[in-house]
Order: sequence, then structure tokens, then C-alpha cells
Amino acid sequence: MRLSIVIVNYNVKYFLKQCLASVFGSDRGLADGSELELEVWVVDNDSVDGSVEMVRTDFPQVHLIENHENVGFAKANNMALRQATGDVLLLLNPDTVVERDTFVRCADFMARHADCGGLTVKMVDGKGNYLRESKRGFPSPAASFYKISGLTRLFPHSKRFAAYYMGHLDEDEVNKIEILPGAFLMFRREVYAKTGGLDESYFMYGEDIDFSWSIKQAGWENYYLPTTRIIHYKGESTRKGSMNYVYTFYNAMSIFVRKYFSGKDARLFNMLLQTAIWMRATLAWMQRIAKHIAVPLQDFLLAYGGFVLIKQLWENVKWGGAEYYPPQYTLLVIPLYILILMVSSWLNGGYDKPVRIGRIVSGMGTGVLLLLAFYSLLDESQRYSRLLLLMGSAWTMAATLLIRVALSAKGVKGYTLRTHARGATLAVGTSTETARIRELYASMGISTDKLTETDDTDTRHLQDLIRIEHAEEVVFCGCDIRHVIELMAHLRTTGVEYRIAPRESDYVIGSETVLTPDDLYIASLDTISTDTARRTKRMFDIGTSFMLLLLSPVLIWLQKNKGKYFTHCLSVMVGSLTWVGYTGHRGVFTPADIMDGKPTEQLRERLTLRYMRHYSTATDFSILIRNLKNI
Repeated sequence: MRLSIVIVNYNVKYFLKQCLASVFGSDRGLADGSELELEVWVVDNDSVDGSVEMVRTDFPQVHLIENHENVGFAKANNMALRQATGDVLLLLNPDTVVERDTFVRCADFMARHADCGGLTVKMVDGKGNYLRESKRGFPSPAASFYKISGLTRLFPHSKRFAAYYMGHLDEDEVNKIEILPGAFLMFRREVYAKTGGLDESYFMYGEDIDFSWSIKQAGWENYYLPTTRIIHYKGESTRKGSMNYVYTFYNAMSIFVRKYFSGKDARLFNMLLQTAIWMRATLAWMQRIAKHIAVPLQDFLLAYGGFVLIKQLWENVKWGGAEYYPPQYTLLVIPLYILILMVSSWLNGGYDKPVRIGRIVSGMGTGVLLLLAFYSLLDESQRYSRLLLLMGSAWTMAATLLIRVALSAKGVKGYTLRTHARGATLAVGTSTETARIRELYASMGISTDKLTETDDTDTRHLQDLIRIEHAEEVVFCGCDIRHVIELMAHLRTTGVEYRIAPRESDYVIGSETVLTPDDLYIASLDTISTDTARRTKRMFDIGTSFMLLLLSPVLIWLQKNKGKYFTHCLSVMVGSLTWVGYTGHRGVFTPADIMDGKPTEQLRERLTLRYMRHYSTATDFSILIRNLKNI
């Protein structure tokens, strides 16, 4: 039997490398004594992280299709499926790791079950937690409504409310299911011949639902096989609570409705989906507002109460209880004072996380100086009391600090005032492998003083070591993937972060993170990842966009492409673009635009890395000025 595996990749080089390593390290012996042949296809959707070069160098046996644009998931898969020769076909995500027996178990199951047209397996995330999308039901109007509205999360095991994830079925039992996940979707060649592959109307999301439904309509069954597992790093953590996901999911479902429903059913489906969209949008908007204003609002209210109390006490002491100060002082002047102090603190990083007392004090101190300068410029009739200004400012600072102390005492994330040292690391593997990890961590500037090495993989012993050493992360070094997944599943209650260091590799992979000596995603080394830098960059974007719009009557005549001038200025102003983009952020220009000519991909990566680690507005300004005719 031949198995053709198709992997669509987009800028996840290290995840892809580990995925391919697990694929080619898998078992091949089938139950009937024959051997499973593997044919692996990688379709790259215009990655810029060196993925193509890595595949060519490290996995020359892979059939590589290199696209020069992101054509989407469905179209990319079809490009390889049309050329694949396997008796069985598999769509596999690059951010997955398979067990050694995953393929042979699936192939043997299909051989024993003639009615099995499609098959998937049990998926766990990078922390060993079961992923609900391993088994899914048909997205009927009701099931889709329950999912998008949040009722599925509230009743995860209800046959009705959790129908989207078939929550009533045991995650450890083989079952017939309706929808297979695109992360691991295996099917027979006969299925492909009859269904014709994925519907390319879907760019992202929905195509696996559509294809699974096609399998059912063609007369086969879809199965969930939990006797083998894979790690799917992204899983439910791909920001599926975001409005971008909700909107994309709705569009995918709309395509599905137009294709499989008609008349009254289609209208009902769309009505329920749109209702759920509005509910989720309203809830998400309220959550974002509450998250961003909760602490500032507490600061303002407590500061305002203190200002008013100080005013009343001063009136009692100085003026014998008479209402000496006019109503506008309480209603307008005091709120203005507090806002100036809070904005000054914000600009100085006083509202950044983790909280820093020094930033609050210095920010408020600057605000007091601004208030005193502003006070001295006012007309004599508007100078109510310098003493009240100073006493109220002192109270505002004290109240702000008291709120931070209270939040820290409650353990609210981002507000702890205790210095948190890096926790211990437990490296599991042979002495050679764990020593390699110690050297790798040292090369990345990560202290190895608290790194403990062990070759004991007994679950009970590992739990004891994690507790005794106060370990925050466990690194499995060159261990057998099947054993790693079993350990992760049993140790998931310990609350540690799990990482995998493939044998003889120079990188460590965790849940959505990659650690390498020269990786772009090492947050501790990226200046641009700080709240202060992001805020400064955003203020630069808004300010320069405003100036460019003011100067447009002159600058528009210098542009090589005049049609994009206003589009780019407005896009940057509203935040959909930034003037200089970097990893994960779309920009009008890139750090490589500081140079003349067309740099190589490797040089572009180095320039982006340097930009992220040493960000300054001066760099953005230089790139913008250098490309002033290309706005």
C-alpha cells in the first residue's frame, strides 16, 4: 500500500522540519506483512522564512511545490493531490507531530473497514491537552449557532449544544463521526476520484467540512480513531475567539450553505449564523472595552474621590466649611488634572504589563510638572489652589499604586509586583542529548543554572522531579515521539510547559513557540515586542500618516504609483497596515527597503531580525524618507 502525504506550509519552517522528521521516522510494517510506502508532498505558499531551502537541503526525498503567492489551503492541497499516486491520501498540517505507528494503524484500520472513506486520529496540543476538533459533527444551523454563540463552551458534553464537536462521544473510543479536521484528514483514492478534491471556493476554514460531507454523500463513513495520537501545536489556540476568525468562519459557512442548502433551510441557516455573529461581535467588543478600561477607570474614580475629599477637607479647615470653590472646579478642573496625570503615566509605560512602580512614579511626576507649568500660565481667576493640585496629585499617585498592590495580591496576570525569576528546566533524555540542550540554551543567552537533567521517563518519578525542582518547563531531548505524547498526556495536570528538542537539532519547539540561536520569535530579545515600543510605533504611524495627508497636495506629484498614496496613508492611520512591517505585521515597506537593489531572502531575514531587536522610530523615519516616492 502506498500513502501519499500532502503538507501545505506557510512560514513555519521549524514546525515543518519536526513534522517531516516524525513522518520519515514512522513505522512501515502493516498487519498483513506488507510494507507501507510513503510519498510526501510539501506545497509552500510563498514562505519567506527559509522553509523551501530547508526542505531541499534536509529532505531531498520530498516532492516540493513552490508557489510564489499564498493560494490558500484548498488550492494548495489540490495541486499536490492531482499528482499524488498513493492508494491512500493524507492531508497533514505542518504544525503536527505523528507517533511512530500513526500511519500503519490508520492504514490497517482502513483495510479492515471497507465502509471507511475518511479517517482522523486523536489530537493533543503542545501541552498534552485533548483538542475538541479531533471529532466534529455536521454544522447544522443549530450546531453552528451554538458554537458561535458560545453555548458549546458552556455545555461541552451536551449532545445538543456540543453537537459541533460531538461532545457526547468519548474521546477515547472509536466512533463514526461526520466531519474530519483538516489537520489530519486521511481518505481513500476512490474517495478523491469520486469527490474531486477540495472545493477551492474556500480560502481558509470550511474546506474540510465540505470535503467530509462529500465523503458522506458519496456513501462512505468517516471515522475517529483514538488508538493513535498526534500533536497539533496550534489547535484551539489559533485565536478562534477573535472577530477575524468569526468573520472568516461565517463566510466559509455561507459558501457551504449556498452549496448544500436551498430555499427555507438556507435562509434559516444564514439568519441563525448572522444572529450568532452579532452576538459574538457584541460580546467581544464588550470584553475588549472592559479589559482595556477596567484598571484606568478604577484609577480615575479613586483619584477623583480623593481629589473631592481633599477639597472638602480644605474648605472645612481654611474656609470654615463654606463652598469656596466653584462647581466647575469639581466637574471640569479635577477630571482634567487626573486625565493629564494618567496620560503622562501611560506615555511613560505606567499601564504596560508587567507593571513597574518606577514607570508609574516617573510618569506621574512628569504629569505634576506639566500641571504646574500649565497652572502658572492660567489667568489669576482660574488658579484655584496650587496646594490642592499637589495634594490631589500625590493622592492620585498613591491611589494608583494601591490598586496595583491589590491586583498583585489577587494574583492578577501582569500586575504582580514580585520579581519572578525564571523557573527551573527539566531536560529528559540521554546524557548526550541533555548536554546538547544545555549548550543550546547557553548559546541563546538562557541561564542553565536551574537546568536539571534526567534519563528517567517514569511518569511518577517525573512528577516528583517537577515538584521537587519547581520546574516550569520540561524539555524532551531526542525522545521517541510516541513516548513523549504519552508522557505529555499523563503529566498535563502539572501545569508545566512542554517542549521537544528533536535528536541532533539546534532548535526547541513548544506550544506555538520556537527557540533557536537566531530565531525571529525570541521575544526576550525583541525590543519591538515591548508595549512601549508598540505604542511608540503606533504613535509614529498615526503622526506621519496625518502629516503625509496634509502634505499630499505636494507629495502626490512625486509618487510613482499615485493611486496607492491615500490608500496606504489611511490604512496605516486606522491600523490595518504599519509603515514598516515585520514578522506577523503587514507593512507598506519592510526593513529591507533601507537598502538599494533587491536583497536576498537570507539578508531580508537578518535585516528583519535586526529591526525587531533594535527597533527605534528613527529607523522607521529613515525607511519612510528613503522611499518617499513609493508611498
